Amino acid sequence: MLAAIDAARASVRLETYIYRDSAIGLRLRDALVAAARRGVAVRVLVDALGSFSLPAGWWAELEQAGGKTRIFNPLHPGRFLHRNHRKSLACDGRRAIIGGFNIADEYDGDGVERGWRDLGMEFDGRLAAALEQSFDRLWSLADFHPVRFARLRRSPARNAYGAPPAELLTSGPGIGANPLKRALLRDLGRATEIRIASAYFLPTWRLRRRLMKAARRGARVQLLLGAKSDVPLAQRAARSLYGRLLRAGVEIWEYQPQVLHTKLVLADRVAYAGSANFNTRSLHIDYELMVRVDDPVLAAAGRALFERDLALSHRVTLAECRRRRGLLERLRERVAYWMMARLDPWVAGWLWRGRS
Repeated sequence: MLAAIDAARASVRLETYIYRDSAIGLRLRDALVAAARRGVAVRVLVDALGSFSLPAGWWAELEQAGGKTRIFNPLHPGRFLHRNHRKSLACDGRRAIIGGFNIADEYDGDGVERGWRDLGMEFDGRLAAALEQSFDRLWSLADFHPVRFARLRRSPARNAYGAPPAELLTSGPGIGANPLKRALLRDLGRATEIRIASAYFLPTWRLRRRLMKAARRGARVQLLLGAKSDVPLAQRAARSLYGRLLRAGVEIWEYQPQVLHTKLVLADRVAYAGSANFNTRSLHIDYELMVRVDDPVLAAAGRALFERDLALSHRVTLAECRRRRGLLERLRERVAYWMMARLDPWVAGWLWRGRS
């Protein structure tokens, strides 16, 4: 990302959920300031909740150099839950980087000895231009002003840019077709090998059914989840699903060395990477982006990364799952599931319907 910013000559668009006052944050800000001073049009979009800890005046030097910054969805009780969870960098409409990593020191490292385990994808050409277009749409929505008849309007954040074999799929709150969810359901429904790495795993009912049906018809389905988590409630909610998934034939592995923050879906020759977790919030509540590529070479590279992490993981068995889950723990898991899969979407939907 630093190299891409240093090489930019016309434009830099950076968006992230979390941007912290940190060593990495300072290095990236310095690169953005330098780009603005040499005449590059720099825009930075950070989420109000995720980047809440940034001190006042953090972006003053960048703005004095000619760069522009915006805070997405300023904190307000009536719209608190809908966040911009996207992470992307687009330079000159030709080079782009997306992934699961935020701009904070916990993402600095190899994911084994230190730092969280995460994944990014770099690409160029028409998808980079599409990412700029998608960024500009979110930039225009950043103030999150009330919208007349919001509950009846198609979500402006749900779009598919490009066409197979390489597409940029975005999701967000509101009504209308969800291209990311639709593509996942289609690809998982016909795949013979499915590999999913997700920091926070809580799929919708239809996606969960797709995984279980795939395993029952003989497809190999492997889930790579985290043994360590920065959100224990989300981990408990995910573990509440282990029993029924394991009984259906789904393999569940837990990554051991560090916090797993990767977002990766592999379905035969199709690979997805980006900011979205395999959960309800990413598909229906937050603003997210994923790149979907139908390419056997890229999918093979994704499988190699997945296998590398699998070697550092522990496979969860049904017997172990039953043994480690006493009555109290099962109750905690069910409460966590209800809060994450039922209460969170209901409250978010209620707030969204009240925007008008």
